[in-house]
Amino acid sequence: MTDTVLMNTARNSKAWPFQEAQRLAKRLRGGKQSGEPVLFETGYGPSGLPHIGTFQEVLRTTLVRRAYEALTGQETRLIAFSDDMDGLRKVPDNVPNKEMLAEHLGKPLSRIPNPFGTEYDSFAAHNNAMLRAFLDRFGFEYEFVSSSDRYNGGAFDGALRNVLRNFDAIQDIMLPTLGEERRKTYSPVMPVSPINGEVLQVPIEVVDAEVGTIRFTDADGGVVEQSALGGMAKCQWKVDWAMRWVELDVDYEMYGKDLTDSGVQSGKIARVLGGNKPEGLIYELFLDAKGEKISKSKGNGLSIDEWLQYGSEDSLGFYIFANPKSAKQMHAGVIPKAIDDYWQFRDRLAEQPLDKQLGNPVWHLARANERIDGPHAPGAGENLSVPYSLLLNLVSVLGLEATPENLAEYVASYTGEPVEDPSLIGLIECAVNYNRDFVAPTLAKRAPTGGEVAALTELDAQLAAATQPVDAETLQTMVYEIGKREDFGFESLRDWFRALYETLLGSEQGPRMGSFIALYGVEPTRKLITEALAKA
Repeated sequence: MTDTVLMNTARNSKAWPFQEAQRLAKRLRGGKQSGEPVLFETGYGPSGLPHIGTFQEVLRTTLVRRAYEALTGQETRLIAFSDDMDGLRKVPDNVPNKEMLAEHLGKPLSRIPNPFGTEYDSFAAHNNAMLRAFLDRFGFEYEFVSSSDRYNGGAFDGALRNVLRNFDAIQDIMLPTLGEERRKTYSPVMPVSPINGEVLQVPIEVVDAEVGTIRFTDADGGVVEQSALGGMAKCQWKVDWAMRWVELDVDYEMYGKDLTDSGVQSGKIARVLGGNKPEGLIYELFLDAKGEKISKSKGNGLSIDEWLQYGSEDSLGFYIFANPKSAKQMHAGVIPKAIDDYWQFRDRLAEQPLDKQLGNPVWHLARANERIDGPHAPGAGENLSVPYSLLLNLVSVLGLEATPENLAEYVASYTGEPVEDPSLIGLIECAVNYNRDFVAPTLAKRAPTGGEVAALTELDAQLAAATQPVDAETLQTMVYEIGKREDFGFESLRDWFRALYETLLGSEQGPRMGSFIALYGVEPTRKLITEALAKA
């Protein structure tokens, strides 16, 4: 496949990353006038540790970035920007040494001691290191940029002068959006107090915009005249956002629905500063199992580490890929289907024509991690031999005593080969964890009734008479034919399969029974039937 073929196909793709890339390409009309690489940005507030929202924003931005490269052949960059110059407004719930942090409220995050006891010299430095390790873990390619480094080192001095020159125009944009009390204290630029080191939310007077001098009332009531440059002040975040867009010449940045109004205001400020709001997508937020917005303080969501206890990194990316403009529930119940769906789409990829590949989430996820070519590309190796849902059914029958080792033995017996695929090994461990925490506590096998008793008895008899070994398709046909018999009284095959799930597995839904019996074994399945019939 040539780059020209890929570009031509990408121009007509309806996949959302290509739709975003097409809008950006139309805006840039052949690339940036400066000749510099097209710049994508994603932002992070290091008052807390990176979380699933951080992951999804970097992933989705990377998907658009790679789509843009495929569409245009142009160079790009991705900046992961940490707003570590921001003042600490409240002590997070999930950190140690809260009393110490409380003593530094209001100070820039990069000037607060590290409460974690690690090697890093500040609260922000520790969290920034965690962010970078987090992004590196998932294979993202990015450039890390620290707000504090830019302010303290003078790199933002010119941008700050620009804000001071346009101080009144920015006030005209912001003040009508604020309540009466906030208008009294609002300023586009927040000075750092020379007395206590806090980022002050106080009105300022611009003394000399070109020199960068400002005047304000400090925490002790005294009037201070000082420079706003060199880390002695920072912009309010909406102003800061706009300032970054202009100063860094950002071409694309997406953000959540909750920042819609902020994006409008920052866009207006960017124009006042002589630039433009970048292209971008406004995405919907994650919801919990009850449909409520996920909140870090409530702890009602699912963390990255929790997902990875029960599923793979690829399955998380696959789940997040789907339409970003639709809200998604983020809880443990969505993991099994996300895993199996990922592998189904992965299985299709190698056989699809290019236009279909560009609509396949697996193509985009592989390209995001630069795995689209070579021996580790999706479709280049063997597919998952046992679906995750089937692993869960097996481990639920084995009970809490199930281990990855004995689960792997069942799989090896089923496939006729030792379990060596790292993906399968990982999912076996995940299935054991998922069963322990979510499946086993909810299982409740019921007694068979009416025609179910006779049908289960017939299934047991046919399994006993079957010539070993027997394959999954033969077993599936056996189960299917029993369910079709009128003398057992099932109104539909669905009723028969539901009876199997509820009496043998203890759940309302279950696997393809032929595959399950082949994996679990004929004799162990007969034992399940015997135990069920004993309850009748």
